[in-house]
Amino acid sequence: MFPQEHLDRAARALALAGDAGIRLATAETVTAGLVSACLTSVSGASRIFERGFVLYHDSAKATGLGVPEDVAAQHGAVSAEITHGLAAGALQHSGAGAAVAVTGYAGPGGGNAQNPVGTIFVAAARTGKPTLVERHVFPGDRNAVRLAAVGAAIDVLIKRLAS
Repeated sequence: MFPQEHLDRAARALALAGDAGIRLATAETVTAGLVSACLTSVSGASRIFERGFVLYHDSAKATGLGVPEDVAAQHGAVSAEITHGLAAGALQHSGAGAAVAVTGYAGPGGGNAQNPVGTIFVAAARTGKPTLVERHVFPGDRNAVRLAAVGAAIDVLIKRLAS
């Protein structure tokens, strides 16, 4: 289902979390559970992966997992600030020690002048460390953008786990 490079990176993220003795959680909007599915495609993931949250409707993205409503009102439901809040919220609403969140516009609709279709925000939070947030703009159709978002989410998770 996923490209081998995604599975290899998922295995690395799981190994890093296992070595640190922590569990993982996800908070996904645009990928609707694909990051969780990629992580759990790796044998043995059930020892490390705890849970995933899918928040798809705009109202869920904007206020899910304890993100204050005014954050979305000020920055938009697809923003670095919302993604940061979702990653932090996934930590707070789970027993995980690290979490990754992803928001974005996969298309064909959505997007705006500042964040066009293909814009993806990923964030990785870890207890006791600052949250990392990245913005990417990926080309391609809806499925290509979503698959690229999975890779970006796992990559930022690895960065947070490795440092």
